[in-house]
Parts: sequence; C-alpha cells; structure tokens
Amino acid sequence: MSLVAIGLNHHTAPLAIREKLAFPAEQLPAALAAVIGAEAAREAAIVSTCNRTELYASTPDAEGLVRWLAQHRGLTAEELRPYLYLHTAEAAAHHAFRVASGLDSMVLGETQIVGQIKDAVRAAEASGTLGTLLNTLFQKTFSTAKAVRSQTGIGANSVSMAAAGVRLAEQIFPSLQELHVLFIGAGEMIELVATHFAAQKPASITIANRTLARGAALAERFGGTAIILQDLPSYLPKFDVVVTSTASPLPILGKGAVERALKARRHRPIFMLDLAVPRDIEGEVAKLNDVFLYTVDDIAAVVEVGKEERRAAADTAEDIIHAHTQEFARWLEGRDAVPVIRALRDEAERVRRHTLDAALKRLHKGDAAEDVLTALSQQLTNKLLHPPLQALNTSQGDTRTQLVGLVAKLYNLHPD
Repeated sequence: MSLVAIGLNHHTAPLAIREKLAFPAEQLPAALAAVIGAEAAREAAIVSTCNRTELYASTPDAEGLVRWLAQHRGLTAEELRPYLYLHTAEAAAHHAFRVASGLDSMVLGETQIVGQIKDAVRAAEASGTLGTLLNTLFQKTFSTAKAVRSQTGIGANSVSMAAAGVRLAEQIFPSLQELHVLFIGAGEMIELVATHFAAQKPASITIANRTLARGAALAERFGGTAIILQDLPSYLPKFDVVVTSTASPLPILGKGAVERALKARRHRPIFMLDLAVPRDIEGEVAKLNDVFLYTVDDIAAVVEVGKEERRAAADTAEDIIHAHTQEFARWLEGRDAVPVIRALRDEAERVRRHTLDAALKRLHKGDAAEDVLTALSQQLTNKLLHPPLQALNTSQGDTRTQLVGLVAKLYNLHPD
C-alpha cells in the first residue's frame, strides 16, 4: 500500500471544472464508503473547499484511484486528467504540509484551510476510513502547519477572501453604510464575510437559509434579520449586495430571478459575490446590465495585496516543511520493514514454542532440570543462528562480503 494524494485546485483547474468535483459535507460519508467499497483504497480522506478537491488515500493503484474519482463524479479519467495532480509517498506528504501551511492557497498564508482539513479528517474518522497511515500523515500535517505559523510571518498582511469581498463592494458603491446586504447560507464562510461587512455598518443585514432557526441565530449576532430560502425571490429586489456560499449542488439564483429583481429596483446596481463551489448563481447573470457578479476566481487580484511580503516568509516556511517531510519519509521507510519484522517475530515465536514444548516433555518424563535447560538453550541458539550462518557459509563474492558486514552490524560484532 502506498500513500497517494490526487486532486485539483485553483492553480490547475477553472471553476467550471472544480465545481464538478466538489464534495459537500453531507456527501462525504457516502463517497468515503464508496471508494473503500470499490477497493480503490484501503484508507481515504477527502478535502473539498471552494479552491480545491483532494483525495488522500492508501492504495496500491494510483491510476485506479483516478478512475474511481472520475467515475464517481460522472466524468472519464481522460476528461479529468489534464487538471489533476498526483503525488505519491514523500511527495504526497510534502503537498499536504504545504496546503495546511497556506502555501498553496489563493490567499498566501491563509489559516482557514487548516480547519477545513481537520473537518475532512473528522469525517474520515467517523466513516471508519482513517487508518494508521493517514492518521499519522494528518497529525504530522497539523504539527507542520503549527510550526510554520509560529516560526514565520506567513499570515501577516494577508487579505482574506472575506475581506476581499468588502473591498470589491467599496469599488462599486461610494458608501457601504447605505447598503442593504443579503447573505445566502449560514456556514463558516458566510459568517466570516458577514463579520467584515458588519464592521462597515451597512443599513441592514439579512440572512437567507434553508432552515430559519440557523439563519436567525447567525443574523442575531450581527443585528440582522433572517428569511427562509424559498422566500428569496420576493425579497431579492431590496438588496444592493448579495453574498452567497451554500453547499447546494444546483444554482440558487437564476438569470430570470435576477432580471425581475433589477426591474423592480429600476435598474439600481447589485453587487453579487458567489463564494460557493459549485456556484450558487448562474453564470449568465454576469451578462446582465447593472449586475456586478464575482466568483472565487475573480477576487484573486484583490487578495494579492501584501503577497510579496509574505513570500519572504514563505521561503522560511518551505525549509520547515522540507525538514518535516524528511521526518515523515523516514517514518514511511520504517513502515516498509513492518511486514518483515512481523514475519521475523512470528518465526522466532514458532522456534521458541517448539523448543519449549520439547523441553516440557523431557521434564514430564523426569529428566534433570539442569540437563533440560542446557539442551533448551543450545537448541534455541542453534535454531536462531542457523539462517544467518547458512547464508554466510553458502554465499560467495560480493554477496558474502555484504552479508558479513550486515551480520556484524546486526549483532554489534567486532571480528578484528
């Protein structure tokens, strides 16, 4: 079994492809059960965010894992392959460490990804797909990310996606204090963005969610109100800013609904920020006059602010990650010897039991204990030394020289 990481992210795939591979949280248990059930992996964990989908697994067949992922999302491996990266063993660990440390994020040094990976690990653990290999990988991943955060300034001067949303809105409207803001969804991302918008003291904040109770709980934090999602069309014309981030597999806002809202608003502009993957707002909405629609990919330029300063810290972070990767690689190498170690212990145990049984029979027959113990020790010595002595006596040339050195090292011998 080999450690494998396959995936795609904002560097390798456009949003239209990423949203096809997105795994909402409620789909993870079934997906994890499916990959194990299909025998594509023995262990598995899926990290799915707005910028990436990655599958970490213990598997003997990396290409088979690619085929499973494509098939599970209704694609062919050939369609998916141009956008995928595939890392094995040490390279897979190095990639995981960089991701958790924020070095592979759209916002260099962002911290939200660590929590998202922890969520993925908890989901795998709850599904029973987290074994020794992946558990060790992710524990090492979290300790690496912690070391990077504590020993570098990688997160300094960063502009989060949540803060970027406010900056974009400020480019369109002269004052956010006069605006009515709608947030669709009540998850972590919406909570972060709402915090930034609330700091600007807009005229009103409204949370639209499938369940009113959860939406109301979040709205109360910001002095806002809550509505249920099915009532959204009738409320939409009221809002100047719409920010959405749900786990819906299909768009929540279509072109028709937005057109009707614009007509009711007499074409006063609407700023829309779609942070969902898959997208919550139909792409056609961007073609409407008086609509300023941005997706997660569109805000990349905004989050570039302060990136150069963080790049200096990234060099130090890379050194830390390299050192931690080498430690994990040594652990992986040790795992390769585990089957041989187990087999050796089993063989030694077999010899011990067989020799002990023979000694006990002699004792039961009345033989002197001293004679029995002497014979037992001699038999154990002969049986345990027989394999290395036979190998030394029958080998020749370079093989014999290597065996002599190896046996001397194993038994800490000093023949000279």
